[in-house]
Amino acid sequence: MLFSALFLLSSLHNVVAQRLDADLMSFVTLPEVRALKWDVQYHDRARADPGYWFVAPYGQISPEQPTKKYQQYQVGPYIYDDNGMLIWAGSPTWQNQNVFDFRPVHDLATDKGTHMSMIVNWETDGVLKGKGVMMNTHYHVENEVNVLDDMHDFNMHEFNILPGGKTAVACTYHSREINMEDFGRPTESSWIISGGFVEVDMETSEVLVQWESYDHIPLHESNMFHAWDSPQGFPGWDYVHINAVDKNEAGDYLISLRFTDTIYGISGEDGRIMWRLGGIESNFDMDFTFSKQHDVKFVSSNGTHHVISLLNNASDERGNDENISSALFIEVDTVAMTARVINRINRPDSALTRLRGSVSTLANGNIFAGWSEFGYQSEHAPNGDVLMTARFASDRYSTYRAYKSDFIGRPTTSPDVVASVYGTSDEDITTIIYVSWNGATDVVGYNFYAQAYDSGARVKIGHANKSDFETMYIVDGYMDWISAEALGVNGKVMSTSRVTRSGIPENWKAVGFLGESGPTPDDPSIIVSVNKGSDFGDKTVTDTDSADSMDGVGMSDDTSSNTVDPSHTSYADAKEVAKAVYTAYEVIRGVGGILILILATCSIGGALYGVWRMLQNRKRRSYHHVPSEEGAPVEEIHLRQQPE
Repeated sequence: MLFSALFLLSSLHNVVAQRLDADLMSFVTLPEVRALKWDVQYHDRARADPGYWFVAPYGQISPEQPTKKYQQYQVGPYIYDDNGMLIWAGSPTWQNQNVFDFRPVHDLATDKGTHMSMIVNWETDGVLKGKGVMMNTHYHVENEVNVLDDMHDFNMHEFNILPGGKTAVACTYHSREINMEDFGRPTESSWIISGGFVEVDMETSEVLVQWESYDHIPLHESNMFHAWDSPQGFPGWDYVHINAVDKNEAGDYLISLRFTDTIYGISGEDGRIMWRLGGIESNFDMDFTFSKQHDVKFVSSNGTHHVISLLNNASDERGNDENISSALFIEVDTVAMTARVINRINRPDSALTRLRGSVSTLANGNIFAGWSEFGYQSEHAPNGDVLMTARFASDRYSTYRAYKSDFIGRPTTSPDVVASVYGTSDEDITTIIYVSWNGATDVVGYNFYAQAYDSGARVKIGHANKSDFETMYIVDGYMDWISAEALGVNGKVMSTSRVTRSGIPENWKAVGFLGESGPTPDDPSIIVSVNKGSDFGDKTVTDTDSADSMDGVGMSDDTSSNTVDPSHTSYADAKEVAKAVYTAYEVIRGVGGILILILATCSIGGALYGVWRMLQNRKRRSYHHVPSEEGAPVEEIHLRQQPE
């Protein structure tokens, strides 16, 4: 009975593990990453704007207890192509911390391509409060903006780098004590969380502008707290909940307060509220409603006439004001004080986004909406036609916002290569090679090389087109020293991996190998020569002539017709020759080591003997015998040694 129970528990554990793993990718070359899979559906691919998806999956806002760590491997910044193929896994870069508002950054003062920005979340140790980060196309950090000293953390809602790249705006939350006179209770006070924003210098983190709702927005505008609610202690009511901020060329700011259902225009000169759109004190004649909104941005603005985009959640955890969430584009006239919806994009599945979300306009005019929960996102033509929908295969993760943009990633790291050798006899030995290049956007294929020994010439053993983040290539024989080249669209080599040795079993017999001992590595030049139909050793394919060599002696993950028949006589002979060559090399290298040791010993011994002889000669020649001219006895005179 006990055995049956243990077996049942083990089976259930395996079922759960399989279920949890089914929505995640795993990689041989990037074992520390488990990226989320996507379910993607195109409704009209031809009209979709080419580009990459920028998302930041997370499972929960705060670190897990009791470890106080975030769930590893899945959370952090990720870039995918528009098929859902992984391009860059950024979770190792940020130690598997939560990241929010991961987005492409355009309109910088430099011409160094599209950058990326994000908010790296705080940690529970109280030391690291989070930060705003901008990275370049090489995935190097160019700027870090730190949190204000008196704030708990760098707020997760917004890090918006303004055109030119000199400054950025971000949301802030401060606890303040306030009199409740606005609720008709002048003798009472309560703590509130004052929502606000700052504009900061990207180089120095200096605060250039700071604004708070505390002394601008009264309590009665809140839809979250009311006159009958009890006063709160520290930290207080979150009575406005700011979640977006933007700035136009005129220098004025646009903010979204979710708990007032209102968008505010804030003067860049004196911080006053210039106008309210929506909520209980709206200044505009408007024939529509919105509520619980997110990601409010200027699409265009000339100071008095604006086009504003926003995600109309129309719902929250407490209930909903409409039956479907939507992306809205609103034309606002601050002279005539009118506001009109010029475009409405309903959520394609007719559901509600109760939390988070984003909307943006793409380069070709399409609209890209991130509906947040489970990573659900959609692309639409300007007329609202649904072109694409996608979501995480997992229901355990969401992303606060989602973006799409063109992008060129050029990592300074080299491709990662892992190779392993398999087989049960000398005749069926196979080498399987995996390669990936984390962050490179436009790799179209890889060339694979092997070397007979560590300092041997590189021999091209094959090519494979890239069809996924990680590319697999299978080659007949035991290839020991492996490297790979990443190729661009024009066939130009973009980067070369380091040379790595193939992994082999610690005990060949334990994995079913039939020989007396494990196999020996093959000389790739011999195997390639056989595959080309030439005599053994006729051609060594090196870097200079690899272009006109054959494209492989194995098979890639998208090729199945270029394997060598191991039963072919010439191939079997080649294996024997290759083994003999490798064995000879090992012997030569071993004997060479002994010879080198002998020669070194002889050289050192010879040198020491030469020194000893020189010292002996010096002793003998330190006195010269000089005969007297008068026939007197010989006098020993101390002389300096003369040259002979």
